[in-house]
Amino acid sequence: MPHDFNKTVLDNSIRIVTKQVPQARSVAMGVWVNVGARDEKAEEGGLSHFIEHMIFKGTERRTALQIAKEFDAIGGQCNAFTSKENTCYYAKVMDTHVDTMVDLLSDIFLNSVFDPGEVERERQVILQEIKMLEDTPDERIHVLLAQAVWGSHPLGRSILGTPETVIRFDSNTIKEYFSRAYQPERIVIAAAGNLEQPSFVESIARAFEVVRKGNDFPERNKQTMDWVATAHPKDLEQVHICLGTEGVHTTDPRRHACILLNVVLGGNMSSRLFQEIRERQGLAYSIYSFVSSYCDTGLLGVYVGVDKSNTQKVLRLIINEMKRLKEKPVNGSELRNAKEHLKGGLYLAAESTDYQMTRLAHNEINFGRHIPLEELVDNIEKVAAEDILRLAQDTFQDKAVSMALLGPIDEKVSYEEILSL
Repeated sequence: MPHDFNKTVLDNSIRIVTKQVPQARSVAMGVWVNVGARDEKAEEGGLSHFIEHMIFKGTERRTALQIAKEFDAIGGQCNAFTSKENTCYYAKVMDTHVDTMVDLLSDIFLNSVFDPGEVERERQVILQEIKMLEDTPDERIHVLLAQAVWGSHPLGRSILGTPETVIRFDSNTIKEYFSRAYQPERIVIAAAGNLEQPSFVESIARAFEVVRKGNDFPERNKQTMDWVATAHPKDLEQVHICLGTEGVHTTDPRRHACILLNVVLGGNMSSRLFQEIRERQGLAYSIYSFVSSYCDTGLLGVYVGVDKSNTQKVLRLIINEMKRLKEKPVNGSELRNAKEHLKGGLYLAAESTDYQMTRLAHNEINFGRHIPLEELVDNIEKVAAEDILRLAQDTFQDKAVSMALLGPIDEKVSYEEILSL
């Protein structure tokens, strides 16, 4: 284990992972909870996201304004996000303000009061956020694809919840879910930057050792994927399209082949989809492929926004590129370029303490160990063209593609027939 990495497990099972980056002048810290939108019941939809908002709205020691002023006073960045499987509260400061950052993040995470008045005010903000998503078709279409693939399973629901669920949440609901879901064995505290590891770990341990274990939190249920095409007519300038096929789960041994397959298909400007649909034929401004991986399932998808008159043509071009990938291995230069693209992105991102902190947390949550960047790069280098071919054959199967369309859709068209692989 490299000397710059440290892992400490508290008596209550909270894990602290740190990496010293002495050449940096910043320290990034995140309090990660392995709980997200997929852990909610139907009536709880959006509750994890609501808690994320409320964490910054006042503690027993500080008001919301005081929290904001203290972070601003040290030039720090502070924010949070909720995903399908995780919630993270993070900050980044100069290395001279680490103690203040630790005190602030610990306070908001451990001592938030979830004041009823603040809950009501923030409810209105979140309802506006939901409306904003409805007005952002290139984001909304990804939610619609998830609904098509996973249906009523939590993975198929919006992280934001719905107006109906959000309206019902009150202070007691939030406190009860926070106490029940934020179990110490689900908490990972990660930090990277120019920090003194022993003193940092000691201060974190002193603050977080008070967290008590609660009742067991329900295990996640895996849902089978549905392969359907759903159309959502709306008066827009473009038809927004998302296609999805079964990808790989987070720890799948094929994950390195999957990210390379994604790069070749639509992951950068030299990818097959970008070159064919945007550059050669000029049919779309935005087109890309993407990978979404979860602890037990995954999705490999494609997004494109097109003129209504070109919808069928573009869909056939996308399906044709998927067919090509499962019929013939990628050539040597294409594979080499994809690997160099990934490696370059990884090494450039590694210069950021935010990225290093995030990698520490993800690796601890998903693998239970630190994975050096060199190990990841080595695994990428080991992927052969035949590995990508086999994955494409497993993934791009006939009658195993879901699709969501949003915009001025021709409802007379049978889109399922176009999706034949």
